[in-house]
Amino acid sequence: MINVENTSVNAIRILAAEMIQKAKSGHPGLPMGCAPIAYELWGRHMSHNPKNPKWLNRDRFILSGGHGSAMLYSLLHLFGYGLTMDDLKNFRQLDSLTPGHPEYGHTVGVEATTGPLGAGMGMAVGMAIAEAHLAEKFNKPGYPVYDHYTFALGGDGCMMEGISSEAFSLAGTLGLSKLIVIYDSNNISIEGDTDAAFTEDVQKRMEAFGFQTIDVADGTDLAAIGRAIEEAKADKERPSFITVHTQIGYGCPAKQGKASAHGEPLGEENLQAAKDNLGWTSEPFTVPEEVYADYAAKAAKGQEAEDKWNAMFSEWKAKFPAAAALHDKFYDQDAIKAVMEDESFWAPAEKPTASRALSGNIINKLKDIVPSLMGGSADLAPSNKTEMKDEDFFSKENRNGRNMHFGVRELAMGAIGNGMALHGGVTAYVATFFVFSDYIKPMMRLAALMKLPVTYVLTHDSIGVGEDGPTHEPIEQLAMLRAMPNMQVFRPADAVETAAGWYTALADTESPTALVLTRQNLDVIPSSKEGALKGGYVIADAAKDVPDGIIIATGSEVGISLAAKEILAQEGKDVRVVSMPCMELFEQQSDEYKEQVLPKAVRARVAVEAGSDFGWGKYIGLDGAAVCMKGFGASAPAAALFKKFGFTKENVAETMRSLLK
Repeated sequence: MINVENTSVNAIRILAAEMIQKAKSGHPGLPMGCAPIAYELWGRHMSHNPKNPKWLNRDRFILSGGHGSAMLYSLLHLFGYGLTMDDLKNFRQLDSLTPGHPEYGHTVGVEATTGPLGAGMGMAVGMAIAEAHLAEKFNKPGYPVYDHYTFALGGDGCMMEGISSEAFSLAGTLGLSKLIVIYDSNNISIEGDTDAAFTEDVQKRMEAFGFQTIDVADGTDLAAIGRAIEEAKADKERPSFITVHTQIGYGCPAKQGKASAHGEPLGEENLQAAKDNLGWTSEPFTVPEEVYADYAAKAAKGQEAEDKWNAMFSEWKAKFPAAAALHDKFYDQDAIKAVMEDESFWAPAEKPTASRALSGNIINKLKDIVPSLMGGSADLAPSNKTEMKDEDFFSKENRNGRNMHFGVRELAMGAIGNGMALHGGVTAYVATFFVFSDYIKPMMRLAALMKLPVTYVLTHDSIGVGEDGPTHEPIEQLAMLRAMPNMQVFRPADAVETAAGWYTALADTESPTALVLTRQNLDVIPSSKEGALKGGYVIADAAKDVPDGIIIATGSEVGISLAAKEILAQEGKDVRVVSMPCMELFEQQSDEYKEQVLPKAVRARVAVEAGSDFGWGKYIGLDGAAVCMKGFGASAPAAALFKKFGFTKENVAETMRSLLK
């Protein structure tokens, strides 16, 4: 008679190793070393229901060490989340449900796309923030609508990456007691023993951050792992960090504890040796019925937990109808549509105003329309204009706050924003200076990959930063973000276009949006709500049916371009000016519309943007010209820099004039 518990743990190990061996690609070390952690956590301590993977009050599990995906897929198969044995056999193959690293929205049961080490740790912090905020908003005595934990599992690599320190520093400050981090400590990295580059006392670091720290000496001791998890849950003041000492590749005699177990298949002989060593006698990709029964019994507890919660939730809705109505609004993705016919939302500015200030005004209109709106800045809210007035700041003492103090932690802020959006019930925005989008970019990329509607408020958008100099003047960042699939980059030219940017950000539920905003004041221009929502439009047309030339501009350069048109008109040159606040939206329009705005017959085209000219070629063609930046800028007042680098009406006019010759 088999020992079901041991065999169930070994099922995770062997399935993972078999998947990797069949694919001839993958990372068996983590799954084999962490199998006992996964079995104990998922089977006895996590509240989750495979029959309803989107249950609102489920515990979240993030595999930050995403290279160990074979372990997660084994769990999802064994617990009955819908992954079949054929899915496991197709690990890392084209169009399979079992890609090399876990992908949110692609595989049922995967809570976050992980791959870049440490990113999952940051996203877990965001999930814990969302849970705490929603619990404060909606829980009533005897009615814990939101009462779940966020678990993150990662290894030495996750702890070496700076993002984890950024995120955990904030998590400790905020006292996120529902966050439990499990550290797979095996002292092995790809290059060998971690002592080569990583000798700090991680426990002491986490203690300094404000975590409860717990140590499990034997990573195969299920009871000890279980006691540690329960001890973590018992601390209601601090997040918890559990170090579990494991052996990478556990069970494979030739690989156990060695770097070679990390990132390559075991090999057929070593796989068989591991099976012999672990007492595994089943055929390849076969699991004993007793094991399936063990997992099914544990999964059934999740259904019972949800049934109990559903009954409580129904009572809560009946007893607290006002809270229930507000709860519905938190999940209403169409709430933003209420502003479409609201004239005040689309009102033009009465005087020249910076788009960062215009955005701040809009945020304070949106906060009452979209009650789930929550976010903040990397210590720059007064400059980014991102604070919601008359709203508290989220803190250890006040979970009700909608404003966030992220501190000077741009990379972690990006991950936390992703985690808030992944959790659901929160409409997240984050903010910093545009040049520091370099620090956020990896998390923006994950947001785009996961189709998360996170909004990035990126101010001080150009050489208009002025005196701060080239370290703070973004040049190539617009091109960088525009090159990213599924990222909407919106650089508005006035109040109406800024409103269109925010509307687009909140109306599109499957794309993140970067709002790129000025420090300096913008001219009051004849913009169009309808045109801005199409990403590009004719803001000032030529008198002729076919214009002599077309000037295409964004942001603060639209006003300059309109002035250049007037100069050219006095010379008898009839040009059109196109405002292009969002190339991505423009590209979504019909071919007919794009031809109307940018007729192919007009080859004299000038792009005007205080950034790199990279990417403008598709609009100006081989015959066009670009008034753009060629270097990194300089330190001087903004007006002096715009003149020095050619962003003047005279230079734009001369550039078009040279084309028309």
